[in-house]
Amino acid sequence: VTTRPFAFGDLNIWRNWDGSDAANFLEDKLREKGVENVVWLFQTNDSVFTSKGKYLKAPEDFAGVKMRGLVPAFNASIEALGASPVSMSGGEVYQALATGVIDAAMTGTDAAVSRKYFEVQDHFTVVPVISVYFHGYVNPDWYAGLSDTAKAALDEAGSKAAGWAVEAAEDAAAGAPEALAAKGVNVYTLTAEENAALEAVMQPAFDKAFGEGDADSQKLLELIDALRSGS
Repeated sequence: VTTRPFAFGDLNIWRNWDGSDAANFLEDKLREKGVENVVWLFQTNDSVFTSKGKYLKAPEDFAGVKMRGLVPAFNASIEALGASPVSMSGGEVYQALATGVIDAAMTGTDAAVSRKYFEVQDHFTVVPVISVYFHGYVNPDWYAGLSDTAKAALDEAGSKAAGWAVEAAEDAAAGAPEALAAKGVNVYTLTAEENAALEAVMQPAFDKAFGEGDADSQKLLELIDALRSGS
């Protein structure tokens, strides 16, 4: 759900995530899979659309562009823009860009530097289109054997770590566009109006692919929207 286009653009959503109805909903789902979640670690909501020769700024800019895809629901949002998602592992993207197998990609702004995309792409559009996070989880039997005091300490530590992760991500994101521009490429940060134009096309396509015909998926989308409205 964190690949839902623009759903997590406001960092206040992540600041309020721990203990939210949406987080609790997903933690229940994780228990059904056999793990006990103990911490949510937000990494970034700062992404770039990478391209060559022009910025990918408006919906019409994506027509006919071959892009690295993500999960199926996000790929549906890319297709709604007129682009063609191509599935491949992260390790294949640089070579695919270099050889023209794909025309464009999407990655974290800081990752565009560390993965040296600036060597094979020359335009980078900064856009809060998806969020990336990690979560820490433990064996449920081990967790069940803890004392109430230990569980409370683990919960407190998890909450503090979640807050720290958002602060660290915000600090890192602040300097990432400048670090990318220092590599000699063109960097542009979308305006609120430009973000809204992309969201209007991408999010409905994502929601249809993600939640159609599945009550739990639809419920999760509703809980995310509730967080957004209260951010």
